[in-house]
Amino acid sequence: MLTATQARNIVGIVGNVISFGLFLSPLPTFLKIFKSKSVEEFKPDPYIATVLNCMCWIFYGMPFVHPDSTLIVTINGVGLVLELIYLAVFCFYASPKGRKKVGIFLVCEVIFVAILALATLFLFHGTKDRSMVVGIVCDVFNIIMYASPLTIMTKVIKTKSVKYMPFTLSLANFLNGCVWTAYALIKFDIYVLVSNGLGAISGSLQLLLYAYYSMCGPKEEDVESKASEVQLSTAQTASRG
Repeated sequence: MLTATQARNIVGIVGNVISFGLFLSPLPTFLKIFKSKSVEEFKPDPYIATVLNCMCWIFYGMPFVHPDSTLIVTINGVGLVLELIYLAVFCFYASPKGRKKVGIFLVCEVIFVAILALATLFLFHGTKDRSMVVGIVCDVFNIIMYASPLTIMTKVIKTKSVKYMPFTLSLANFLNGCVWTAYALIKFDIYVLVSNGLGAISGSLQLLLYAYYSMCGPKEEDVESKASEVQLSTAQTASRG
């Protein structure tokens, strides 16, 4: 019979696989940039935000902050590397102004995480207090990122069309939120639970909208890749943590 720890590890591994797929979801966008040798109208903002999110969750998963969170560290570590690769490709083909913007934001994020780490380690003693401080910061950023699909959902309601909300991405976001919610419940982790519980709710609302408007709304033959750009990075989240 599985112990709680074993069950949690299995769920966490499944969560890593799903989250890895979500981190790979922007790949077609950057292949397009690579082939056209131009960033066109694509914005680096979602990827810059995800870098900060990943760094915060990696710190949260450290043994001296929140023990027994190796799987949170692994997936966010992979996510961080992928996001930096995406930004490197973007910067290579972006204008000097675009590269400067990315550079400034990344430096600011590193400084922020460094300040967070130093403040946490020196001002708080014990993993309980450290987990609370870093967990709250991570949840705030995740809530902000989870709010981004609201723009797409509003567009779906206004146009009565699911053209701008790809089903596979909405399903992946929903499954990701559910798996990491289960992970947080097996060995109760309120901070992972809050962020991914919201992710599961957000994903379920997207699926309900998709189901309703795909049956009642106008038919669309193609999904525009740019339209999904706002959603591509919300996923990246989470806790994946």
